[in-house]
Amino acid sequence: MQKITLLGATGSVGLQTLEVIRQQPHEFQLYAMAFGTNTEIAIPIIEEFKPKYIAVKDKETKDYLQTHLSSQPNILSGDEGMSEISTLENVDIVVNAVLGSVGLEPTLHAIRAQKKIAFANKETLVTAGHLVMKEAEKYGVELLPVDSEHAAIHQCLKGERLDEVKRIIITASGGSFRDKTRDELREVTVNQALKHPNWSMGAKITIDSATMMNKGLEVIEAHWLFHMPYEQLDVILHKESIIHSMVEFKDHSLMAQLGTTDMKGPIQYALTYPNRLDISQEKGLNLVDIGKLHFDEMSFERFPCLKMAYDAGRAGGTMPTVLNAANEEAVQQFLNNKISFLAIEDFIQKAMDEHTMVSKPDLTTIVEVDQETRRRVKSYVN
Repeated sequence: MQKITLLGATGSVGLQTLEVIRQQPHEFQLYAMAFGTNTEIAIPIIEEFKPKYIAVKDKETKDYLQTHLSSQPNILSGDEGMSEISTLENVDIVVNAVLGSVGLEPTLHAIRAQKKIAFANKETLVTAGHLVMKEAEKYGVELLPVDSEHAAIHQCLKGERLDEVKRIIITASGGSFRDKTRDELREVTVNQALKHPNWSMGAKITIDSATMMNKGLEVIEAHWLFHMPYEQLDVILHKESIIHSMVEFKDHSLMAQLGTTDMKGPIQYALTYPNRLDISQEKGLNLVDIGKLHFDEMSFERFPCLKMAYDAGRAGGTMPTVLNAANEEAVQQFLNNKISFLAIEDFIQKAMDEHTMVSKPDLTTIVEVDQETRRRVKSYVN
């Protein structure tokens, strides 16, 4: 039985990871978990799975848990707590399902502890891909992608040679507003933005899907995970979200991975790799019922956030850090009804334009740039 540390247990991917553990009780044990402050969701999880260690955001949440749990696990707090449970000796797999750049340091600690890492925290590679991949290579750790697109690419490349790849094609649903024009986006609301046509996801990633920033972050993540130059990374619109991504080879063979719009498949694949387990509890894909699949060209004019991501990725250095931090802060301001939907992309572009790039940043510089960018974006709002 493999013991799991789950970072981001109360989020969308975290809850679906728990469902995989629940469906495979003889294969996996939740040994440790981390969450922020959402005790309402966390306490039933703790009572059901009885993890030995818990890491929370702050001392207040720790104190609350200590008086509201029937069991007495080891409870840690702060960033140090999350890093500590990522390196526990008994842990076999670390699932990084936290949201945002906060996932960077526990990822580095888990790599240095040579843990198997199932990776759903794309912002970590966007923010500091050069540092993370250098450490992964040094310690012989493979990052197993949980995002459906990167899990698809991983499966398509299995047994293949990277020097025979012509391009990687990442598919995009188009998000909540895929059928709206730019003019129609001026007055859209938060509630409208959160209604994704295909996927059930957390608020931040759903907004990123609507702006297409999510796909831009995935492009940067794919660049690092699969050692692929940006010229060989394409994005196309595929409204059904049935083909999760494709790989085209030099001989023009095209390999695609198909699946339902359910994250439990990619999660289980990462947890069990290189093996596969039965997932008969879930309904499979019926192509006869689907009937047709549709594809369209991606427009940078319609989705400028995607272009910004390519620009930041190609620039390298601290520019992807600025892209990610500005996006996280702008999306939060939109969710708080402080700015309009289109202001998200305006704020990101403004932050990138005003940044003086550092070409080879260390971890301290990345953290400083991340924090400064967030302060800058908040000043735009004010």
